[in-house]
Amino acid sequence: MQYDPIKRSLGNVFNKSPFLRKTFYQLLDLLLLRAWHVHKELKTWIKQAPAKASILDAGAGYGQHSLWLNQRLPDATVLAVDVKEEQVADCNTFFKQIGAGDKVKFVVDDLTTYVDANRYDLAISVDVMEHILEDVQVFKNINASLKPGGMLLISTPSDQGGSDVHGDEESSFIEEHVRDGYHIKEIEDKLRSAGFTKVEARYQYGTPGKISWRLSMKYPILMLGVTKLFFVILPFYYLITYPFAYLLNWMDVMMKHPTGTGLIVKAWK
Repeated sequence: MQYDPIKRSLGNVFNKSPFLRKTFYQLLDLLLLRAWHVHKELKTWIKQAPAKASILDAGAGYGQHSLWLNQRLPDATVLAVDVKEEQVADCNTFFKQIGAGDKVKFVVDDLTTYVDANRYDLAISVDVMEHILEDVQVFKNINASLKPGGMLLISTPSDQGGSDVHGDEESSFIEEHVRDGYHIKEIEDKLRSAGFTKVEARYQYGTPGKISWRLSMKYPILMLGVTKLFFVILPFYYLITYPFAYLLNWMDVMMKHPTGTGLIVKAWK
């Protein structure tokens, strides 16, 4: 499925005012299990973060993670990089509207070439690496851009059914993915080869998360792909299904999974 047209449709709906865009971000944080796992790791990092930290949002997308960090570290500076010009322009407009444009800036750039040596205390890459073929080059660039001791946080599909792929004959649910997912040792080895001295990886999207993802993301996206009329039905759909998805998300974050369709990876320079 081509995911980008649906994302553009959603962006057009919620881009009409700063209030609607903030509401959109809050909905993403509630619905997307990966945001729950990423926030868990970021809350731990924030406890020892410098007040005026420098942060790289590598593949920023809608910018919701940049806002989340800005709200909790208002003195930190965030540079958000993405290849999509329209999305970058929309994000810059939004952050200026809410008075955060001096602390959070979006730029159009390519992670396979972007380097700003020894600048950042933290880099985040949330559901980005499955879209980039030259992943080791990106890891090298981020490593070079981190200060000594800086951390990279990654959320990405695993090869245990990531991208909703469960066999050699299947293809990714999201057609923009260049890989269906990483083996946990594969991504650890690639990060070490890129210069990271310490790497920790764990599974996300265990059994509870896989059920939640289907309820809260896969089925709505499939239905939106069939007809935009589903936008009208969507609030009622979530009214029924979200209490179950919320409980499943909480369970997934609290549990330790021997396997899962997603990975959370931390790597230090």
